[in-house]
Amino acid sequence: MIRALPASARTAVPWKNGGGVTREIAVWPEGAGMDAFACRVSLAEVAADGPFSAFPEVDRTLTVVAGAGMDLTVGGERWLVNTRYEPRDFRGDVPTDCRLLDGPVVNLNVMWRRGAGPAAASTAGSTTPTVAVVRGRLRVGAGALVVALDGTAEVAGLALGPYDAVQLGDEGAVLHARGRTAVIGL
Repeated sequence: MIRALPASARTAVPWKNGGGVTREIAVWPEGAGMDAFACRVSLAEVAADGPFSAFPEVDRTLTVVAGAGMDLTVGGERWLVNTRYEPRDFRGDVPTDCRLLDGPVVNLNVMWRRGAGPAAASTAGSTTPTVAVVRGRLRVGAGALVVALDGTAEVAGLALGPYDAVQLGDEGAVLHARGRTAVIGL
């Protein structure tokens, strides 16, 4: 079954440290909280410098989708993250600190729990999601999550505006991405 996940239906959840908000796009298993998810996809609006929350036994992929970027310190190593639409992987349990380069940013975050079984992670049976940012026309596999980032996209007969998403069902679909669009293989 195809599931439409419109941006307008998401609630902004403020961070405990006051540095931003998160809007959850999807979580597996459905309805799981922060301590029980196998996989979670969200958009984070980062408004202030500060540490990232620690997520034990969780790996992350972060993609800057709006703003100038960030200077991250991940486990003591400096990462300049100033290229939009370039996914960056890191461990969620490694101390990570953020300094904004020039104002707020929006990040697409994909997080997955290490060792979560395939059935818990997704309907597609993968335990490690893949993240690609694409433009153009391509076939997207079963179970994938598609998120329009800038511009518009169409997949499975559904039109997507910025930050709208679609979770594909048991069959793949053709994606027409007129702007940059994230395809998250689950």
